[in-house]
Amino acid sequence: MGELSAYVNDAFVKAVQTIYDSQGRVVVTGIGKSAVIAQKIVATFNSTGTPALFMHAADAIHGDLGMIQPSDVVIIISKSGVSPEIKVLLPFIKSFGNPIIAICGNETSYLATHADIFVNSTVAKEACPNNLAPTTSTTAQLVMGDALAVCLLSLRGFSTEDFARFHPGGALGKRLYLRVSDLSKMNEQPKVKTNSTVREIIYEISSKRLGATVVLDDAGDIQGIITDGDIRRMLEKHESPAKLIATDILTTHPKMIDENELAVEALELMRQHDIAQLVVTRDGKYNGMLHLHDLVREGLI
Repeated sequence: MGELSAYVNDAFVKAVQTIYDSQGRVVVTGIGKSAVIAQKIVATFNSTGTPALFMHAADAIHGDLGMIQPSDVVIIISKSGVSPEIKVLLPFIKSFGNPIIAICGNETSYLATHADIFVNSTVAKEACPNNLAPTTSTTAQLVMGDALAVCLLSLRGFSTEDFARFHPGGALGKRLYLRVSDLSKMNEQPKVKTNSTVREIIYEISSKRLGATVVLDDAGDIQGIITDGDIRRMLEKHESPAKLIATDILTTHPKMIDENELAVEALELMRQHDIAQLVVTRDGKYNGMLHLHDLVREGLI
């Protein structure tokens, strides 16, 4: 399918510019397997900032033509370009005055020669051993549709923030918008003082259920962190741990992250240092804790 790159030509550029200059939507239509490809292209357009809708070619001539508004651009997808439904549909759309872009695998077909812009999707042969079932040809249609979407995305300056706004429900969207504070605010804020006893430390870790506690001085500044692992190591080293206090056990310079950072950045920090907790700060002050389980629960792992 390397020949497809040759079809990103002046006609392709004109198709991109026509859609970009339009004040309306992109109506994508087709029949059979091409209709399925049309639906996927519509989904890609919508998710990348180009409003689009799908119109089945067979339904179009039975009332769905009312979907097309005066400012819309219509893309018709077909391998042969001579399907009966396409030959009936195209003149009606032309009578509306809407620009018609054909994504077609037959450059001499009725569709290719009557559309305003012809985007070539011709392939030498189908992957089907009988060279019959639409396989390579539908892949080529999809490639050209995705190429249009990507070019429009670039022209519109569509950012990761824009992508996140259109994908708020899935794991992908969460990676782009979910902040540390969105998760840490749901947790307790385990903390002990520098002179807290082992008993107080164990109680705080157990009751707050985050596997660790932060150690603060009298001014509320972070002095360190004590984890479940620190407690176990302390019990192995000392026969009389009851006499110890927090400063005897804590790990200094704990890994910290500001509450406004993306949750995915917190995940990367945890992976980098092979830890399960991060101290969350606001303006440099202790503001909570984030646990690896919070990220697992949100589907970021």
